[in-house]
Amino acid sequence: MSLPPLAERLRPTSLDELTGQQHLTGKGSILRKAIEQGKVPSMILWGPPGVGKTTIANIIAHTLQVPFYTLSAISSGVKEVREVIELAKKQNNVILFIDEIHRFNKGQQDALLGAVEKGIITLIGATTENPSFEVNSALLSRTQVYILKALEEKDLIALLQHAIKDDEVLQTKKIDLKETEALINISGGDARKLLNLLELVTASPDSSKGGALNTEDPITITDELVMDVAQQRIALYDKKGEQHYDIISAFIKSMRGSDPNAAVYYLARMIEGGEDVKFIARRMLILASEDIGNANPNALLLANAAFDAVNKIGYPESTLILSQCAIYLASSAKSNAATTAIGAAMSAVKELGDLSVPLHIRNAPTALMKREGYGRGYEYSHHYENNFSPQEYLPDAIKGTTFYQPGANAREEEMKKHLRQLWKDKYGY
Repeated sequence: MSLPPLAERLRPTSLDELTGQQHLTGKGSILRKAIEQGKVPSMILWGPPGVGKTTIANIIAHTLQVPFYTLSAISSGVKEVREVIELAKKQNNVILFIDEIHRFNKGQQDALLGAVEKGIITLIGATTENPSFEVNSALLSRTQVYILKALEEKDLIALLQHAIKDDEVLQTKKIDLKETEALINISGGDARKLLNLLELVTASPDSSKGGALNTEDPITITDELVMDVAQQRIALYDKKGEQHYDIISAFIKSMRGSDPNAAVYYLARMIEGGEDVKFIARRMLILASEDIGNANPNALLLANAAFDAVNKIGYPESTLILSQCAIYLASSAKSNAATTAIGAAMSAVKELGDLSVPLHIRNAPTALMKREGYGRGYEYSHHYENNFSPQEYLPDAIKGTTFYQPGANAREEEMKKHLRQLWKDKYGY
């Protein structure tokens, strides 16, 4: 009988064994308290792949010693949901875990509502997508959303060391973990992918001296070895597995890098793999602002139109719409100036707190506020030449701060020229 994969062999069975997520499962944390008290609410676990969503669900069921049912939104529908609910009515404290719950449509999610509300089941849904967009508001209001964080490098290294030291197979081998950068970079913070890659590397003939692996041969894990082994793998697209995240990453980076040929290739990989049209269209919608922005404002309009269109017609016709949009975005001028600007502004807010809004641009709806000087001295822009008055809008502590620096493209060069004419040297335009 073959052994399960390394990631499955090392799956934690208690919170103390879990790597990362201390904000949820550490001593005194909110989720740990709920588990210890046996009062676990229905919940949505939202986070990147391989950070412990399925593991936490299993730990909860193991700790509470209650019936545990698992469904995948990829292969299950309303029929399977109702079957579990009927079984749950005959039992107590049943947990239903639904992986990739964001892939359930409205009807499938609605089938859960009554059972969750009446406490027939405790629902635990796992998702890599923002539940605000992908989970019905009615179901969302009946669940607690817990956000899982990407694992840090120290967590991943500790996981590698744990696997080498404690796994029943790896501990029989002489493994020298000399370098970890390639393992960590290729896995992208995904613990499951990290362990799968470690297992692959330690099982590769290239990892031993003489080309034949046995327990007597020392295995020295280097970045070069990991890259060699990883590149030999057949990269088949699997919307349920790690290739899902590799391909969408390549798709985004190809559009960002202005390569329409690579973009349509990775788009084709996703389409052939049956990827959700909304998932693809949403990523293009984000890229239109994040990487193109005001270099070409029409990109956002087209991406939004594409998102609406594919939601209406689905496959196979959506293939044409997705292709048109991807080619347009890839071929467009690029700017991340809007992304950089809001990032800098948010950093200032976090660092400096709630700075006072200048009195002259405050709202003055009451007589008392007017007496206090609210709105006094405000210059209505349209009363001035070129609809502009060079008054101060930022709080005193940060006046003159430049958050937005126009990108080096034709459209934003025009914006820069216009801003320079208005503000002279104030913002360095």
